[in-house]
Amino acid sequence: MSETVVSIHNAKIYQGGSLILDDVNFSVNKGEFVYLVGKTGTGKSSLLKTLYGELPLTEGSASVVGFNLRDMDWKKVPFLRRNLGVVFQDFQLLTDRNVHENLRFVLKATGWQDEKLIEEKINDVLDKVGLKSKGFKMPFEMSGGEQQRVDIARALLNSPKLILADEPTGNLDPETSDEIMQLLIQIARDYGTAVIMATHDFIVINRYPSRILKTEKGKVMDSAAV
Repeated sequence: MSETVVSIHNAKIYQGGSLILDDVNFSVNKGEFVYLVGKTGTGKSSLLKTLYGELPLTEGSASVVGFNLRDMDWKKVPFLRRNLGVVFQDFQLLTDRNVHENLRFVLKATGWQDEKLIEEKINDVLDKVGLKSKGFKMPFEMSGGEQQRVDIARALLNSPKLILADEPTGNLDPETSDEIMQLLIQIARDYGTAVIMATHDFIVINRYPSRILKTEKGKVMDSAAV
């Protein structure tokens, strides 16, 4: 039986005081690749924010990488996030330092101290995303696709069981989008990391078909349940 990485039951997702999604039920297993789709304003971002602890869960139950979301408080959120990788559309790299120092900053911030292990980890994740020789480059010297690969490398630093990717191909041309998709699918397949990817890009979905969660009219529809 596969390890469950995300499990949500009868959850209500609120943004501010407004109920955004009602009666949310789904689970995601180790190594599974899942799309999260839905029109703007239907709750995709609110669902992602709930999964990584930015929005509190006050009704229903949910477990993410072994953490009970009902039991989350500001002290526990950093520990949840150490077990997650989050990939953003706009990369959010530190522009004043090179790729290697971007990754080192995250490791130091999450408690890594052994310099040898830090170097090994940085080399390992850059190798996984095909940027082993690019650690010296500044973000502005890189293409959008390369910056997105750095973002994915950063998400892999703490060997997460789950990556949450928010429109990771949104700012990329079709060819680069293909490369990023193949990389994320490979990470799920080869390392057993579950990936939940929010996207509007149906060309990508059609090219790389997988399970789909869809936010619509206050609900989350699951293609696996049909």
